[in-house]
Amino acid sequence: MSSVSTPPELAVRARGLSKWYGGLVAVDGIDLDVPAGRCFGILGPNGAGKTTTMRMICCVSPPTSGMLEVLGQNVLGQNVLGQGVGGDRRAIKRRLGVVPQGETLDHELTVRENLLSFAAYHDLPRHLAAERAGALLAFVQLTDRADDPIDALSGGMQRRLLIARALVADPELVVLDEPTTGLDPQARHLVWERLRRLRSQGKTLLVSTHYMDEAAQLCDRLVIMDRGKIIAEGAPTELIAAHVAPRVVEVHGVDGLLDAVRAAVDGLADEVEQVGDRVLVYGRDGQGIVNRLRAGGPPHQALLLRDATLEDVFLRLTGHELMEAGERAGDG
Repeated sequence: MSSVSTPPELAVRARGLSKWYGGLVAVDGIDLDVPAGRCFGILGPNGAGKTTTMRMICCVSPPTSGMLEVLGQNVLGQNVLGQGVGGDRRAIKRRLGVVPQGETLDHELTVRENLLSFAAYHDLPRHLAAERAGALLAFVQLTDRADDPIDALSGGMQRRLLIARALVADPELVVLDEPTTGLDPQARHLVWERLRRLRSQGKTLLVSTHYMDEAAQLCDRLVIMDRGKIIAEGAPTELIAAHVAPRVVEVHGVDGLLDAVRAAVDGLADEVEQVGDRVLVYGRDGQGIVNRLRAGGPPHQALLLRDATLEDVFLRLTGHELMEAGERAGDG
């Protein structure tokens, strides 16, 4: 499943990329560098602009302004100076494999026929299409379901089949928009395992997600988007180290805990903040904070000591919870 062509150093390069829908700014002048041969993530809530960004990269939705190159080709058909360079969106699309957010399989065909039909769209010879279909069904662990109708598959199986379909033409860049939304934990982990195998084989993956754990599990590097802008970029561990203390104590209890917790951990905590019905205490000496709260802190129902995560980074940078932000209407 490795591509015969040599990928450019950057699979995607954008400068000042924007997308407007009337008076609504969906993507607001972002810069983006997606390295080839890596898994790159776009993390953010629903409404952040992730899906619009992915649609522009997939040449489905034209940018309003800015510069966008995909696999070394200019999506807008002009260079930064506005001079025509013969950009070809169809040529770019032929080099992409896309796993859409929704389920788009043909329910009139069997599992294997879905792959063979997609291969025909790419003008693959029949013997090569059959060979790739068999290999891809084995890759996504669906060989024993090859002759089943799509309706007989679980949601997780359908997502794996969509990944297999995206790989039929041996793409140079695989774009996955919210690849595990709606799946149960076991199905999510099966999809993650397949994607990690693709990454280890040298495929370039571009993943959008609103799941913090998914971004941490899969991505070598990512950007965090909120309200159409990129607000942070780096490897997951780099982002955590740069923006929050390494240990977090969650204090669960009655309302009005914030001031009392802040007073109890004074001198130990780097930051204390209220998030919904929790108070989060950030610091380096997590156990020391727990001991202080148990010994002389305010009444509480529970204490949870954990490592800092990407969700803590998101909270620190945006001031709101991911799920709270995800309830806003708009583009993903």
